[in-house]
Amino acid sequence: MLLSGDGNPVSYSVNPDFARPIVTSVIAAALLAGCAVGPAYQRPSAELPQAWPQGVSQGKAAPAERWWTVYADPALEKLVDEALAHNRDLALAAARVDEARALLQIADAAGLPAIDAAAQRDRTRSSARSSTPLPPSVPLERNSYRAQFNVAYEVDLWGRLRGASDAARAQLFATRAAQETVRLALTADVARSYYALAALDRQVEATRRTLGLRERNLGLQKVRNTAGLIADLDLRQLEAEVAAARAQLPALERGRSAEELALSVLLGRSPRAITEGAVARGADSGEPPVPVVPAGLPSELLLRRPDIVEAEQQLIAANAQIAVARAALFPRIQLTGFLGTESASLGDLLSAPARVWQLAFALAQPIFQGGRLFGEIEAVKARERQALARYQKTLQQAFREVREAIIAQDRAREIYEAEGARVAALAETVRLARIRYDAGRASQIELIDAERNLLGAELSRIDALRARRIAVADLVKALSGGWQ
Repeated sequence: MLLSGDGNPVSYSVNPDFARPIVTSVIAAALLAGCAVGPAYQRPSAELPQAWPQGVSQGKAAPAERWWTVYADPALEKLVDEALAHNRDLALAAARVDEARALLQIADAAGLPAIDAAAQRDRTRSSARSSTPLPPSVPLERNSYRAQFNVAYEVDLWGRLRGASDAARAQLFATRAAQETVRLALTADVARSYYALAALDRQVEATRRTLGLRERNLGLQKVRNTAGLIADLDLRQLEAEVAAARAQLPALERGRSAEELALSVLLGRSPRAITEGAVARGADSGEPPVPVVPAGLPSELLLRRPDIVEAEQQLIAANAQIAVARAALFPRIQLTGFLGTESASLGDLLSAPARVWQLAFALAQPIFQGGRLFGEIEAVKARERQALARYQKTLQQAFREVREAIIAQDRAREIYEAEGARVAALAETVRLARIRYDAGRASQIELIDAERNLLGAELSRIDALRARRIAVADLVKALSGGWQ
């Protein structure tokens, strides 16, 4: 609203004959605005199994939220919370979501009228010796003041702006799904690394225990060798076994240090904490949990996997871009105008005679672009086919990973049970071999072989326990988190 020089409101009327064509065009544009030229999205069909053909029959369900609590390990839960708060990959994914949200805001804004205000002050001087001199009544030096509101709006007849907005929205959903993929992978990786570190701790402990027993035994045998009770050959064999156990220890300790550093990076710790800090471990609970995958669980559950959601949203975005490319072949209608005042003196700027306004209707129709527009349409169609292939491949990969994870969990359980039986049998073998050796009925080589086999079996059982625990994380990750 403008004010007159005396402060009273000033109203303006628009010539009906001038405004009628523009109003008619706006109404027609509104009626045609729903005429999008892009194909409507339909989810690609896929032949899915009715249910998983195999399920774990015993155990407990992984919680839908905070699935890692299935391990019932407070130390692990604390580490996962630390990783979720400080991991850099997760922070990067969150920043990408914020960027995609801002890009959607930009795309949505393109479909709304753009309004801005402008103020201008000019002072000019004309030549008194030009070929077209000014009349004597016109001063050579002049002032000009102008204030106005500008409005611009593009009528989205063919869905170009709407398609761009739909594509940006799908990209936002895809970025959110990618963030969830990072989060799920992070929690699984923390569990994997934590239990790999716990396994290395136990392997180092078992090796040190065996090394200590062998060193004490070697000391006793040296005394016996000095007394002439055992031959030099037996003593050298004992020394070789001690050296073999001692050689195993550095490799295990190196692997433990590397795993602890890798876990510190996953937790998002500072360089100083990575270098000087240590990762807290909890008490080893022994038996790992076995989450239930009920027989008959619908396979459609897998469609919620964030990588599948991301691939589908990328497909939706590519489909929306087809409408944007096709709309470029059709006319673009721009409605523009301004309303303001212009005066030679600042005191008259708000007076009624100083008013200025303009309404404009512009239509642009591409005629010849050398095939560029058709090439852009073919390019976006090709990108849609690429997105479709990625979606289908992601779907195949997801079902493969779930099937492998279920089988791996069953096999890991069988291996762990077999290794446990092997350790029990070899422990009894060592006990009997030592009794026979002390009684002089068995050679030292038999006892050494039994002890060596027991150490190998203990290390294998620890590794089987690690594999069984990790199989739980792999299964939950494959199924996109916990389930009820």
